[in-house]
Amino acid sequence: MINAIFKRACDEKAYILCCTIEGHALSGEYGKDIICAGVSALAINTVNSLELLALTKPIVKVNEELGYLYIEPVKGKTITHDDCSQILLESFCLGLTTIADEYGEYLRVENVYEK
Repeated sequence: MINAIFKRACDEKAYILCCTIEGHALSGEYGKDIICAGVSALAINTVNSLELLALTKPIVKVNEELGYLYIEPVKGKTITHDDCSQILLESFCLGLTTIADEYGEYLRVENVYEK
């Protein structure tokens, strides 16, 4: 199973502070696992979008063998860049949640609020 955890600020805005994706879906044979492919496509697109659209360089840690990805947005040059980063991360969370709604036995999405 893939576990996606979105760590959020514990305030009225609940900004995403970081997200961690761990595990493998194992919903199909290697190379034909549609859940893994969907999660990977959303993850790669999010990292690329943070860099190219929000003009930030997020902290990214990856271990493909373990099925591990960590994304942490960094402060942008302007508030607009920070807002853009949050929209992109929220879109990532929404996309994963949509997959989890249909294929919950392979993907779990959790929001954790930092105290």
